[in-house]
Amino acid sequence: MSKVSIIIPMLNEADHIKNLLTHLLEHSSKGNIAEVIIVDGGSTDGSINIVSKYKSVKLLNSSKGRAKQMNLGAKNATGSILYFLHADSFPPKNFDALIINEVKKGNEAGCFRMKFNSNHLWLKLAGQLTRLPWKVCRGGDQSQFIAATLFNDIGGFNENFTIYEDNDLIAKLYNRKQFVVIQKWLTTSARCYCSNGVWRLQYHYWRIHLKKWMGADAKELNRYYKKHVYQ
Repeated sequence: MSKVSIIIPMLNEADHIKNLLTHLLEHSSKGNIAEVIIVDGGSTDGSINIVSKYKSVKLLNSSKGRAKQMNLGAKNATGSILYFLHADSFPPKNFDALIINEVKKGNEAGCFRMKFNSNHLWLKLAGQLTRLPWKVCRGGDQSQFIAATLFNDIGGFNENFTIYEDNDLIAKLYNRKQFVVIQKWLTTSARCYCSNGVWRLQYHYWRIHLKKWMGADAKELNRYYKKHVYQ
């Protein structure tokens, strides 16, 4: 029987992680979930104390970096399907059954369509674009499910990336013509846009995508992100 291992990289998520764990328990079937794995990258805000109260959740410690954290989670997962989820992204009801159904149909990787918890017109449009099958409409906030065998065959996340690791993996899956968008809504936080400014942040995200398309390596993308986005 197929089971899903939910893997969540965490760094100072005290404001979100309790709500997410409660959401996951309420919107999935226990029989479908192999485990929930939280991989912490050095939180100092009380996140670890919150997670430790959930006895059924595996808590792992890792060096900082989402790619490193998610790879460590995958190594410790027992499910035949890996589901990578950001700490501020809330998947739809019965997400587990929806994912298992797609894998059974032969779709070994994919995501959900996504909407932001914001009424900003651009973010509403950006959410609608995630319905489309195009690679340019993908991102890590949509979450990522992938059969464990396929994940291992691809080599997991490229740990050279401190950003763009999701898109790098997604590109490899598209090259294999192995990606599907489940047409159910996942809701994610617009907090990064709120703190940086919607148009300012979107501009820098577009620049990052353009730089990668023009051949920039992981180090160059990391430098650009730290200079213009990360504070």
